[in-house]
This record gives sequence, C-alpha cells and structure tokens, in this order.
Amino acid sequence: MAVRLQADTFDTGAEISRLTAGRTDAGAVVTFTGLCRADGETGAISAMTLEHFPGMAEEELDRLEAEARTRWPLLDCLIVHRYGRLVPGDPIVLVVTLSAHREAAFAAANFLMDYLKTTAPFWKKEENAEGAQWVDAKQSDETARRQWR
Repeated sequence: MAVRLQADTFDTGAEISRLTAGRTDAGAVVTFTGLCRADGETGAISAMTLEHFPGMAEEELDRLEAEARTRWPLLDCLIVHRYGRLVPGDPIVLVVTLSAHREAAFAAANFLMDYLKTTAPFWKKEENAEGAQWVDAKQSDETARRQWR
C-alpha cells in the first residue's frame, strides 16, 4: 500500500526496511518525517489535532503519489499521514521515495511534501494556554508548491 492514513503512530525505520527489503535496483532512498513541534503557528502549543474527510483525503494522497510516479522514475513510494490528537514530538507524516538515482528521489519527496502541506484535505487545530485555534496554511508553503506547476 503506497498511501496510508492512520491515527496510530508509525515506526520510520520499520517502514523503510519494509519498503527496501530485498531490493537491489534502488540506488537512493529519501525519507522525510514530519514531527509535531511545541512551537506552532499560534505560539507554544500543548497538542495539535489533525482532522480529515475519510475517503476524500485518501483519494487526494493517492492522486499525489501517482503524480509523483509519473514525474520521476520512482521504484517505489510511501506516504503515511496521521490524524487525530498529537503532542509535541509525535510523528505526523512520513514520505519515502526510492529511485535508481538520488535526484529523482529527492525531487519526488520535496514535491510530495509541498503538496501535502497545501492541498491535502487536512485541517489543523492547535491547543495552547488560550484554548484551541484552527490554523491556516502558511504562505511560504503555497509559494513552495507553485514551483511544481
């Protein structure tokens, strides 16, 4: 399965091992793991909640993963994205790209993250001392995504 949405945490090392087991054609494995930070968009946070529309979110992530495969010569690709309540230090997202050469693996991972940050149907709410606030996407993420058009 190339795309998974889940509430439970994931083991980055185990996911990479599973994807690369027995492979001799890959010359590059690029990984990105996004973590929940204590300094969110609204200041110091104690937790973050990610919400999504089941079905719609999987469909969009499947579309992004398929687009990455058409743009670059990937041997394999994995996206794991969590939802639910997360606390600082928790892993949020994992992107793994495999290719014969590093350029394709790096480019595809960057592309996927730029689109995950901007077009994936997730909504983020941060909890801090003042309560909970919904957070909008950052302009810098939108700017990064535009490079792929």
